[in-house]
Amino acid sequence: NKKAFVELLFWKNPVAIYEMTKGYSSLQEGEGATRSRVHPWTPQEEQELRELYWKYKEVEGEDVIAAILVHLPTPGRTRRQVVKQLVRM
Repeated sequence: NKKAFVELLFWKNPVAIYEMTKGYSSLQEGEGATRSRVHPWTPQEEQELRELYWKYKEVEGEDVIAAILVHLPTPGRTRRQVVKQLVRM
């Protein structure tokens, strides 16, 4: 492909990089982006997140997100996921 150099300038994620270097369709089923899908937030989880945010947002000298992660009933959520969801809400 004569225009592949343009694609090299605009990598989007590690899966795209892997496919560009190893060949397109080189990922097998269940690898890459499909394996790392984030479970969507349920309405109950959103409500719990909202309540925890309002509970810990005014605490002096404490990281709000760290406090939420400790008390979040759903294990496995990352700091980034919590921040992203709070911004979205």
